[in-house]
Amino acid sequence: MLAGFWGTSFVTIEVGLHHFPPILFAALRYDVAGLAILGYAIATTERWKPQSRADILSILTIGVFIIAGHHGFLYLGQQYVPGALASVIISLTPVLTAVFASAMLADEHITPLGILGFAFGVAGVAIVADPNPENLLSVGIIGIGLVFLGGVSFALGSVLTQPLETDLSLPALQGWAMMLGSGLLHVLSSARGESFAAIDWSFTAIASLVYLTLISGVVAFLLYFHLLDEIGPTELNLVAYLEPVVATILTWALFGQLVASTTLVGFGAIFAGFALLKRDALFEVARSLSPTAGRA
Repeated sequence: MLAGFWGTSFVTIEVGLHHFPPILFAALRYDVAGLAILGYAIATTERWKPQSRADILSILTIGVFIIAGHHGFLYLGQQYVPGALASVIISLTPVLTAVFASAMLADEHITPLGILGFAFGVAGVAIVADPNPENLLSVGIIGIGLVFLGGVSFALGSVLTQPLETDLSLPALQGWAMMLGSGLLHVLSSARGESFAAIDWSFTAIASLVYLTLISGVVAFLLYFHLLDEIGPTELNLVAYLEPVVATILTWALFGQLVASTTLVGFGAIFAGFALLKRDALFEVARSLSPTAGRA
């Protein structure tokens, strides 16, 4: 379900960008989603007010890198590349997260196989981008670069939050971060000269905003919190490799478009890179999912 909700969001963004300025689109999405999740946190948890330095730093890190940075770059990039292609590029995020963690966290170390895994991931994005001197400055390459920066921002934010020990409930943390991120996106939108007058309030525009806000935003994030507690971050990271499948199928169903064969090859290289970087954790996940795992 989570892969479905987040995989379809790439295509929904692609549709909505025909009706909204990009940064304003992202800001409006998280205005409502942030209020809804923060309201849920207030109603269901006791620890929803930020009180400590760690609370504030966690909210700032998630709000700046994961909400504002990630979605700002993603929405700008998706003006130039289709949602299915953007989802493949974003699937590099777990690889980047592992690399950043090995560089920045004392208990994380990258091995020679891990370096090879990172190389596979970068090669995968290069295959997807298909750069050559003739298209190096094309809008497609620029779009891919922007989406890639969105993945970098998400991965960096994920690693920077790990050392911050906060007792703030996960819904409250995400709610406050979404509110901060949406505020930053509004500032950036205004600086770019975007305005509400440029929005085409058609049925399609409203439907895309409602879906991204309520389904891909509120429902999907609450499901994410539940899964994070139930199965842990390593297994949950694998959702990034189901999202491109969902996005590709939906793109084909709605627009009759399929991704190029080189995109599939690039996606395979990205997944191979993640498998090399997180091979031990993946073996543990595979053993836990095995039908014989519970037998003595």
